[in-house]
Amino acid sequence: MKKALLLTMLMAGLLGQSSSAQVAAPTIQSDALGMHNLTPGSGSSVTVQGSLGCTFCHAPHSGIGGNTPLWNQTLSTQTYTPYTSTTYQQQGSTQPTLGKSTSLCLSCHDGTVAVGQTAVFGKIAATGSMNNMDVLGTNLTTSHPFSLVLPMKDSANLVATLVPQQKTADPTGKIQLINGNVECISCHNPHAQAVDPVAQKFLVKDSSNGQMCLACHDPNRVMNGQVNLLSGWTGSIHAVAANQVALAANVGSYSTVALNACTSCHMEHNAGGPARLLRPATPATPGVDATTQACITCHAGGSNVVPAAPNVYAEFAKISHPFPVGNNGHDEAEAVVLNNNRHATCVDCHSPHASNPMATFTEPPTLRPPQTGVSGVSGLDGATVLQPAVNQFENCLRCHGVGPGKQVLIKYGYLPTRLVFTGDPLNLVPQFSTTATSSHPVAHDRSSPLPQPSLLVNMTNINGTSSPRLVGSRIFCTDCHNSDDNREFGGVGSGPAGPHGSIYPHILERNYQTTQATVSGGTVTNTYPTPDLSPQGPYAMCAKCHDLSKIMANTSWPQHNSHVSQDGFSCSVCHTAHGMSPGAASVTGDRLVNFDINVVGQNQGAPISYNRGANSCVLMCHNVAHNPDGTVRANMVATPRGSVAPIK
Repeated sequence: MKKALLLTMLMAGLLGQSSSAQVAAPTIQSDALGMHNLTPGSGSSVTVQGSLGCTFCHAPHSGIGGNTPLWNQTLSTQTYTPYTSTTYQQQGSTQPTLGKSTSLCLSCHDGTVAVGQTAVFGKIAATGSMNNMDVLGTNLTTSHPFSLVLPMKDSANLVATLVPQQKTADPTGKIQLINGNVECISCHNPHAQAVDPVAQKFLVKDSSNGQMCLACHDPNRVMNGQVNLLSGWTGSIHAVAANQVALAANVGSYSTVALNACTSCHMEHNAGGPARLLRPATPATPGVDATTQACITCHAGGSNVVPAAPNVYAEFAKISHPFPVGNNGHDEAEAVVLNNNRHATCVDCHSPHASNPMATFTEPPTLRPPQTGVSGVSGLDGATVLQPAVNQFENCLRCHGVGPGKQVLIKYGYLPTRLVFTGDPLNLVPQFSTTATSSHPVAHDRSSPLPQPSLLVNMTNINGTSSPRLVGSRIFCTDCHNSDDNREFGGVGSGPAGPHGSIYPHILERNYQTTQATVSGGTVTNTYPTPDLSPQGPYAMCAKCHDLSKIMANTSWPQHNSHVSQDGFSCSVCHTAHGMSPGAASVTGDRLVNFDINVVGQNQGAPISYNRGANSCVLMCHNVAHNPDGTVRANMVATPRGSVAPIK
């Protein structure tokens, strides 16, 4: 009885202390309660009258019983939805043990129990409210997983000692598993807000440069042939960049990209993208998938980072690769060959953990630094997965190879219908293969025995001047499919390199006009007589590597000038841009000759053919019959082009 009376008097005295002499919040020291001290004047966003101090959470003699540490705040009995994702190795779901450390934290931080609903004092009136980022709710899919199903499952991106020895890689020993599990207090010390004086998030240690994350996650571990999704992090641009970060950017607590490290793109709690805890864009960018949003904050221009990174997001306002829409979202565990799921997020072409800036423009075909660590498929079969890819074209073949579901979309412009193709006209594997009759040298070295009098020594810049890049034995996909303002070839504004977006169809770096005709044949609807050979002309894309004046001089074929200058046909009528698939008896396919049958029809029902040796064609085009003996007859009636079947 005496003990109860004494406790009642003690608590009454604590509650009755005056709070009228409030002063400015002191500088938080490493051994202070910080925001967890709810005394007025402490700096907390929620305060209660009286100097409760530790007794707000703990009641030395009358707290909640059981296994709790003399707990005073009413425990939450909510059922939580735990984190999950397709790359999450732990199995099943569990709930925090009531009364244990994580349950204690959630008694305030799930937002379902009022702050100040105590066991000893009843409901204590509180003023203010918790920061929204501190209220986790009961849907914990947007928070780092904790209270895992034991035993934990090992994986390549976890430090080797974590699962078998239950030991983190933190040399100070402050980051610990709690009874073999990840709990709130593995990362947070509720009694000391400013152990990390910059973040001030009750962390157990300084987390700059990703120290907290790297205590459990190892980007360098190799395990049983598994893919380590963090591979390449050490030394990558996001790990070392000294770019200053504006506070308004909301990409972490620290002053540079390198110091923020993992938190530049990921959030520990209340993430924007549940899977992999991705950080939403700042400013908000509605209608964009979570994986792209995580990149936009720093790669959309503005002053979020200084010096500014290239404004990649501005390129997407042009003709660009398709973002995920609806149910075709990107997932880290999706197949490398994108079957019937066409989308292009930043991480389909870039590995954010391994990427590096383009300091110098390297030669083809190997991947350039911004694509280091990205996945790809073999150019030999379009199916053998390469993780990571070695060559740039291997990454492009994820979408432009054997996978089904490819579409011809109007926004990319007119697509010629080629006379000869193998099975799938959008499958570039056979078009670039070593068995192709001819092809641009993307997947293999240029090997044609035929003379190439129009080839330049150096590639041409967008403005028509000569660039340092040689017209060598190989080219990149991005030598043609590139941002129209890319800095490698002198684009105005020094835009980002790569096929992010272009004002030209098919994400081409430069103008490349295609001749088109009505489906029923007859009148050509898009011609370019007296060709403009300038850098802005209709053949500018070809002029990057080919001297158009030599083509007009008939150095490689005696009828080039008449077909282009007089008749106004574009290169695409007779030449395919990628390669000539094998297997056409009537078309030899040398020099990328593969007719567009929307423009070229049959000559009196005879199969369309081309023989390079005889320099002859058999076909009907612009009402002119081309005969096997090389003669032509004008003003003929063409066979309707719709009746011409492609050769498969």
